Amino acid sequence: MSSLNATHNPQLRSWVSSANLPEQHFPIQNLPFGVFHTAGLAAHVGVAIGDMILDLAELQQAGLLSLPVEGAAVLVASSLNGLIELGAPVWNSVRGQLSALLAADNPLLRDDAALRARVLVSQQAATMLLPVTIGGYTDFYSSKEHATNVGCMFRDPKNALLPNWLEIPIGYNGRASSVIVSDTPVRRPNGQTKSPTRERPEFGPCKKLDIELETGFIIGRGNALGEPIACQDAEQHIFGMVLLNDWSARDIQTWEYVPLGPFNSKTFATTISPWVVTMEALAPFRVPTPCQEPAPLPYLQHQPGVNYGIDLQLEVTLTPELSQQSSTICRSNFRHMYWSMAQQLTHHTSSGCNTRVGDLMGSGTISGLTPDSCGSLLELTWNGANPLTLADGSMRSFILDGDELTITGWAQAADYRVGFGVCRGKILPALKM
Repeated sequence: MSSLNATHNPQLRSWVSSANLPEQHFPIQNLPFGVFHTAGLAAHVGVAIGDMILDLAELQQAGLLSLPVEGAAVLVASSLNGLIELGAPVWNSVRGQLSALLAADNPLLRDDAALRARVLVSQQAATMLLPVTIGGYTDFYSSKEHATNVGCMFRDPKNALLPNWLEIPIGYNGRASSVIVSDTPVRRPNGQTKSPTRERPEFGPCKKLDIELETGFIIGRGNALGEPIACQDAEQHIFGMVLLNDWSARDIQTWEYVPLGPFNSKTFATTISPWVVTMEALAPFRVPTPCQEPAPLPYLQHQPGVNYGIDLQLEVTLTPELSQQSSTICRSNFRHMYWSMAQQLTHHTSSGCNTRVGDLMGSGTISGLTPDSCGSLLELTWNGANPLTLADGSMRSFILDGDELTITGWAQAADYRVGFGVCRGKILPALKM
């Protein structure tokens, strides 16, 4: 687990003035990694600083970024996988070098206007790409509040949690090919649904399209087939985190999930944010995880005295098509998660399942303790029984065509915040079949 160092100094300020604004997601204490391109420029690895992108390929070519001999090529690439494969000492070294270079009192790049113009790109002028090549995607179900709400809704409220929920991090293998980057439109899926009043199912557009407010973590070091990852070592295998929206077709899911779980109701799209916030950047925001009762089996037990949770504030807004008014429909926090990322990864590999650099693991819907902290419309409207009234006066039980959903999140310090930017998608009508 990352320890604090000079890059976490709360007094640090950057000569990139926009990085010093109080509500800026990308101050010098963050420095998240992503992949971008601009008109006439191939995909490069970059780091967000304020409202700018620092082009690491150009910076390395200018001699201001030191990498292993084999490392130069990984910066002119359409994914972060090559950089991640160089290992944690390299990621952390790059972050340390950039922190020093961007510091307000360092004139090396600050006072070289020509070089600044070469290595700094406005985020508005760039197109962000999917940050990693994802070989495998797993989605968990690790919020006790979310699982309890769903259990109360569809089963006996007195037995909302199934017997296994408090013993293992429940998860399923999702579809990596349909993971998309923020601002990619999402097509409403078609599928089979079954009304209780009809003898047979019907096929057509999903009528209960929903979001799932989640985070995801990116595998930074894989494990060999047959070799599990111990819980105390699990975070050494994690590169960083993203925001994640696991779009869900609730009516399709209700019909198809027995007996093998969700299929087409989940595979049509999963949106992630373009910037990967490193575990090192999140080190100052560690908090205890919720009390686990009963105590997990020994292989899932945390190292004593170590905080495995993160104080990460999360919000969801909904903007109807042709409306100028966005409505905040959810405020939650990652610190509520019952099962930690370490426990999720340990359980995932406990069977001997191998993971690879770039694999994505979703947290599962993150719901909190209050009604407005529910991370899905399924919970917020209680399966449509209590529709939400939006700022423009319209009502929502589930998502309509043209609606735009935006997830944002940040960890707040006294004088700065480490943010993720946004995870955003707009719904297009279903195609006729």
